[in-house]
Amino acid sequence: MDHDQSVQYLERLLGRTLRIHTTDTRMFVGLFKCTDADRNVILANSFEYRMPTTSAVQAAADKKESWGEGSEAKSTLKVNMTHRLIGLIVIPGRHITKIELE
Repeated sequence: MDHDQSVQYLERLLGRTLRIHTTDTRMFVGLFKCTDADRNVILANSFEYRMPTTSAVQAAADKKESWGEGSEAKSTLKVNMTHRLIGLIVIPGRHITKIELE
């Protein structure tokens, strides 16, 4: 992809919702505003999502077992990610592992 095509592609992404994964397992979802040569990304109206802690997963597993649901071999455990509103955020390019377009 040449320079002009790259610019056009990024311009089409402006205002679109992106999901960005980072090296510390967090995920940010927000509106793409801009980027720079260092691959830093700015999102607006963004939310931060975190994977559940080990203790939260263990507590959910213990709770499921106490309800008698843990004996099934195909039983699954569902624990929600924690989230919070961030607003405008700069995500350093060196910490980005994956970018998805919603």
